[in-house]
Amino acid sequence: MSSAQFLPWQQDIAQTWLAGRDRFAHAWLIHGVAGIGKKEFAFAAAASLLCESPRNQLACGECPACTWVASGNHPDLRRIRPEAIALQEGGAAEGADEAESAGATGRTKRAPSKEIRIDQIRALESWFNTATHRGGWRVALLYPAQALNVISANALLKVLEEPPTNTVFLLVADAPDRLLPTLVSRCRRLPLPAPGPEETLHWLQAQGVKSAQEWLAAAGGAPLAALQLSQNTDQPCPTWLSSLIEPLAQGQAPDIGTLAESLDKTPPTDWIDTLQRLYADLMLAGVGAPVRYFPSLAKWVGLTASRADAVRLAEGARWLTQQRRVATHPLSPKLFAHATLQRVVLSCQV
Repeated sequence: MSSAQFLPWQQDIAQTWLAGRDRFAHAWLIHGVAGIGKKEFAFAAAASLLCESPRNQLACGECPACTWVASGNHPDLRRIRPEAIALQEGGAAEGADEAESAGATGRTKRAPSKEIRIDQIRALESWFNTATHRGGWRVALLYPAQALNVISANALLKVLEEPPTNTVFLLVADAPDRLLPTLVSRCRRLPLPAPGPEETLHWLQAQGVKSAQEWLAAAGGAPLAALQLSQNTDQPCPTWLSSLIEPLAQGQAPDIGTLAESLDKTPPTDWIDTLQRLYADLMLAGVGAPVRYFPSLAKWVGLTASRADAVRLAEGARWLTQQRRVATHPLSPKLFAHATLQRVVLSCQV
């Protein structure tokens, strides 16, 4: 994360919010729907708080503090994130046991943690007890907050109950209701709205995304999610999804075995998310509303919805939500895909 600039739809909110930095709360919960740039907002906010010559409340990008932030070396900034995310971002999680992570003890190398662990919170204690480098703010950026487990969340709660001086915590979360209520109560909340479609499309096009409207629809209107989707997949609507819905629209049974095979190398969380979007479109079409996620399949979705029973569709959607909770560790990914697709087909048939 080398850039410390707010996204275009964030700048007005940021300037208004940062104008009150002299009376800042010690902890902020920055929340909103996934894929709108909450983490980017928090990082740019941290840079602005640490900047030595802010312009219109925002980081100047030129002072020594901004240079250190951009290079990831500012002594008064800490990022608390799961090891798995730190590795994706090309860094190391603060407070992680590097020897254990590297398997230096001769034990089997463990998978990077997807949780924020208690040792990462405890590792902040010595940082809190050190004077800030330039006598200004100290910023702890924690994301995603829902990655805190019960133990680490309680450890952070104790810190927030007696906050260190000159320290601001910026917690980033998609859904505050998934966090420990007592932890949420210790934070001021800053909700970030999703940008409007016109501004979002203009931004995506500026990033070089072709067929931006289709990518944005597939991402549910979230611009950063749409950008990531366009970079990681070949088309907004997966081929396997078309192969699933088109036969159903014509009263035929799709080839579940072949579909399950095609999903073999796709993480279960990804294709389940896609199916959940399909269900949303089916239920919208069932009441005569335009589809939201896959406009290129609108014809087939509409025909399928007209043939399906609304109650069975709703039950299928609820069942899929339950499957989403176990999708990160299926015993047999191929059997899991086959069983899930079979249930989806049954819920869409008369």
